[in-house]
Amino acid sequence: MPFDVSRVRAAYPALTDGYAYLDGAAGTQLPDRVIDAISAAYRAGLGNSGGAFPASRRADEITAGCRQAVADLTGGTPEGVILGPNMTTLTYRLAGTLAKDWAAGDEVVLSRLDHDANVRPWVQAALRCGAVVRWAEVDVSTGELPTDQYDELIGPRTRLVAVTAASNVLGTRPDVAAITAKARAVGAVSYIDGVHATPHGPVDMAALGADFYATSAYKWSGPHVGAVAADPGLLRTLRPDRLASQPDTGPERFERGTLPFADLAGLTAAADHLAALDDSATGSRRDRLLASMAAAERHEQQLFAVLIEGLASMRHVTTYGKPRNRAATAFFAVAGAAPAQAAARLAERKINVWNGHNYAWELTGALGIRDTGGAVRAGLVHYNDRSDVDRLLAAVADLADLDG
Repeated sequence: MPFDVSRVRAAYPALTDGYAYLDGAAGTQLPDRVIDAISAAYRAGLGNSGGAFPASRRADEITAGCRQAVADLTGGTPEGVILGPNMTTLTYRLAGTLAKDWAAGDEVVLSRLDHDANVRPWVQAALRCGAVVRWAEVDVSTGELPTDQYDELIGPRTRLVAVTAASNVLGTRPDVAAITAKARAVGAVSYIDGVHATPHGPVDMAALGADFYATSAYKWSGPHVGAVAADPGLLRTLRPDRLASQPDTGPERFERGTLPFADLAGLTAAADHLAALDDSATGSRRDRLLASMAAAERHEQQLFAVLIEGLASMRHVTTYGKPRNRAATAFFAVAGAAPAQAAARLAERKINVWNGHNYAWELTGALGIRDTGGAVRAGLVHYNDRSDVDRLLAAVADLADLDG
């Protein structure tokens, strides 16, 4: 059955404003059911968790439902789902916790493909305890992260391997399962940044070999909530800093302060929305998520083929990366226009794109463009349609006038 993008788009009130929303890699719009879920939680009344009264019980039920929704989306278990403001904050918390068991001379293996949120927390944690940072390099001509280099990078002193499941600017999907297998062979922990990967296809953290899988709901039609899914048994071995009054069991001990209960209700609604993208999908929410996200991925890839081929055909456009397996994200430069200028010109045409390094700090440095303004990023998600792509291509074609 064809992907019914018209039905999907009708769920998003923001998409009626005449703009082409190609900025999804930085954050997606919200469908009605998410907006309604957040509003309904507030209207019903919420109390802090652990109380005997109905408003408190609602907060507890919302939190439990949110953990289950993240587990269904990632293939994890609710007992292993840590919630927080965003992936960056949670990664800093977990870096501080994991580093308590690192010693001088231990090693962490990072990737220059990654968003800085899966780099800097580990670099800084390693610096504090004297651990050594080792780098997996990107093939800048293709945008690939070669797997074989990990044979030399991972060794008996490796404590952690952090790698993205998809680059947030090039879309590159490295062979995460092969990398984590090498980490597991030496007893190292694998921390997978799934922020950019999660919106673009089915997720199975077990198949990826992820000990930790991080995601942010605002990248997949949810509110600004982050989550990390992990093996509950692994979490029990860790000693996070916490208040003396906090529980010493479960994922709650990794969470600081009161959770945003209404937003958690919105996250669950976002997972339900994703599960319904393919209206023929049946079974459990996990089953429907796998089917719907596979359908959304096929839709995105069909559009992306048109987008990337169109950009590559323009003589005044340089595209970065050509990985074999990539999420639907384009990173490009326009001759005669700084990235910020190009993005501003596109905004005048009611086309939303991003420009700059987009927090791909190491990668844009390796590409040699970080200090000259980075590049323009256009990303597709499940609510984009062919008209969005055609508008962008026409507008970028018109930018040839800027090239003297």
